[in-house]
Amino acid sequence: MTTKTWMAHPLSVVIIELLQRKGASTDIELYDMVKEVYGDLGFSVLNKELMRLEIKGIIHVSALMKGKRRVELQKKKNVH
Repeated sequence: MTTKTWMAHPLSVVIIELLQRKGASTDIELYDMVKEVYGDLGFSVLNKELMRLEIKGIIHVSALMKGKRRVELQKKKNVH
């Protein structure tokens, strides 16, 4: 029987913190950084979380070339 251990921070928080520290990254670079923090993680899991964050307007993902994407935090809009 295998048991899963809960991570201290949700994946979305880890992604946001990495992007705040490192700035915009490719999806592959971000995947490597997340794996260092999170351990064994499938690329499809990262893609699903990136999609959730993009739908919420927290990040922006754009195509660089075939098979490579740029991931960056959305700029905050000033509301006065």
